[in-house]
Parts: sequence; structure tokens; C-alpha cells
Amino acid sequence: MELLKTFTKRVLVKHTMKQSYSCRSCGSSNLEIILSLGIMPLSNALVSKEDINKQENEYPLDLVFCPECSLVQITVTVDPKILFSTYYYFSSFSETMLKHSKKLVDKLVKEHNLTEENLVVEIASNDGYLLQYFKPYNIPVLGIEPAENIAKIATEKGIQTLCEFFNSETASKLKAENKSADVIIGNNVLAHIAGLNDFIEGIRILLKDDGIGVFEFPYVRDMIDKNEFDTIYHEHLSYYSLTALDNLFKNHKLIIVDIERTAIHGGSLRIKTMHEQHQDKITQNKKLLLKEEKDLGLRHINFYQNFANQVKQNGIELKNLLTKIKAEGKSIAGYGAAAKGAVLTNYFDIGNEIIDFVADRNPHKQGLFMPGKKIPIVSPDEILEKQPEYLLILAWNFAKEIIEQQSDYQERGGKFIIPIPNLKVI
Repeated sequence: MELLKTFTKRVLVKHTMKQSYSCRSCGSSNLEIILSLGIMPLSNALVSKEDINKQENEYPLDLVFCPECSLVQITVTVDPKILFSTYYYFSSFSETMLKHSKKLVDKLVKEHNLTEENLVVEIASNDGYLLQYFKPYNIPVLGIEPAENIAKIATEKGIQTLCEFFNSETASKLKAENKSADVIIGNNVLAHIAGLNDFIEGIRILLKDDGIGVFEFPYVRDMIDKNEFDTIYHEHLSYYSLTALDNLFKNHKLIIVDIERTAIHGGSLRIKTMHEQHQDKITQNKKLLLKEEKDLGLRHINFYQNFANQVKQNGIELKNLLTKIKAEGKSIAGYGAAAKGAVLTNYFDIGNEIIDFVADRNPHKQGLFMPGKKIPIVSPDEILEKQPEYLLILAWNFAKEIIEQQSDYQERGGKFIIPIPNLKVI
């Protein structure tokens, strides 16, 4: 019960924080607070055993709304070189992501009649998890990935990868080398961009006159509706509605022509963009979603105002459940040393006194510790070796995949706790 009182007090204090910053999209300083998560360590800055007693870098994590252009964003921008020069997220360790990516590639090849005469560029291409699926079609690809350790792995796979941050300068350089793109792909990259206008200008420069840009990102409407507060972290600077993104692209003579909602990552939006002369390609899908957002009120702060209370209630319910389980003398482990898990454990004050370890398939994470709470990260093999009574799925967006992988654990009597969007035990 004491843990619950402490958590409630911390939440109430954090929600009183207010800051003044400029909008990344339109430059307005008239930003309104939605939720404050207080001071947080970087969610992907896993801690080594040698550094476990060192002070971690921590930064404010406040979510705000811009009434001028409708963009939802966090206030503080951490230097991208700190965040991304070395990175521990490898997309290839998720079967869900691989299947999702192959499906997208097959769809693009078919819909746009792509051949070996075309060039596909992916921004934030990670370890080549997506571009590898163009290989059987003999379609030339170029990955752009700023994390040196990940770019190296992609190159070793035979995926041509440029280890740089993408911006208008990078785009101009590639265009001068006759590397204009027929297709530009950016999955889960728009949220990470500090210099939004320069980034979108880079898209305009690099994209051929009849080229198509395909971008996928977590949809802010799903984040609010499903209480997905743990997708808010320092790497995720912006949280998009179609309205906010439509305004941004228009400012750079690009138009969004089509949209598609997908279930990946708890609910995402996939957009297609072209140069502004292709107005005739705008679909009814886009027009309908813009109207939906207007009718639901996504252009106004009112839509977001109850979010903080939803998060608080979710935390109280989760802490009550975990405290009850521990009081019964039962053990709990976590699964998924993801950024989501770091946010949840730090904000809800869940440490080693509750979770014994966090299992993760990524060998690059094993042997390290979760940021802030310093929970050890181990191989999934330890789940069966130690057979905790409960497994808290921190990477809840891959819950189905994780539960299938851990069928032996479940058959032995193990139970799963899924914290978001609604707390449930399986």
C-alpha cells in the first residue's frame, strides 16, 4: 500500500509541471500541456554492469499540444547523436515486424510496378529488416541509418547503407549523385525528427517528380483512445494526427494522397505522399479521415485533456495488482526490454522489488540493465529455468507473438499480465 501512496503522490506532482517551448512544426510558443511524466532517463539507454552505479542522464518528459497546427509533441529535444549514434533496437528480432514489412514491400512492388530500373530509399533503415525483401525482385535499394552499430549489420547483410542522419543536405547530395528516389520509405521515423521542416524538405528534394513517399507512424488518436502513454519517450518527439501532418507536408509542396490505418505498434497510420502537382491522386480515404478528426475534435486541446487521468488510473490498477501478487509470495518477471518498458517501470515506480528480471530475445540487450530501475535483462531461456508465476509483458504491442513464443511457460502454469491498453491477466 505504501508503494501505491508514493506513486500517486509522484503522479500528482508531475502533472503540475508547465514549460514554454516552440512548436517543431509551425514555431508557435503557444503550447498547452497534456501530460507530464516528470524527469526520466533515456528509455533506450540501457545500462552496462560497469556503469550500474553511475548517475544516468535524465530529462523532462512533458507532452504538449499546439493549437496553431494541431501537432502533439514533447518539449525537450535531446541531441540525436546521444540518442541514435549507438542503438539497441533491432527490428529483425520481431517476427511481427518482419511479416509486416514483407507485406508492405510486396504491396508496393505490385501497386507501383517496381523493377530493377527503380530506386527505393528507406530512411532509418535499421538493420535492413525491410529492404531485404526487395532483393528477390532485384530492385536497387539504399538504406539511410544513423546508428553505426546497426548500419554495420545492414551492410554485412548486403544492404547498401549510408550511415548518416537524413536531412535536406543529405538529400541534395544524393540527388547530385543521380540517386533520386522512386520510392522513399520511413517507418517509425517521423516521430524521431527534431528538424521537421528540414526533414520534409529533404523528402521533397530526393523524391522524383512522379515518386511516392510511404511513411508509417503511431497514430496519436490510438495513443489517446488506448491509453498508450508508454509510447511517449525522448526519442519520440512528435505524435501525429493526419491533420497535423497534412499541414506540415503542404508547407513543403508535398501532398498526402492516401492513408491506411494499421494495427502495428498499438495502432499506426500509413500515409502516401507525392509532389503537389498530383492533386488528382488524393483518395476518399484521406478526405474521410480528415473529416473524422475534425468531428472528433483532434484539432483542439479538449480531445486530449482526460489523458492524464486515464494514465493515473492505469498505474493505480497495475500497482495494486503487482503489490497483491508480491504479498502472496509469488514471483514476477518482465518480457521485452523495450523503450515502452522503461517508461512504464520508471513512471509507475516498478523496480527490482517487484520484477526479478526482464527477458528479451535481442542478444545485444542481454547482460545489460533497464534504464532507471536497473532491472537485469536476460535471455528468454531463463523464463523456463526460473518459471516465475507471472510474466509482465512490457512490449505489449507484440503480446500475441510473445505469448505464442512462450507456450511452454504457459503450459507449466505461467500467467501473462498485459498492462496496456487495459490491464488484463491471461
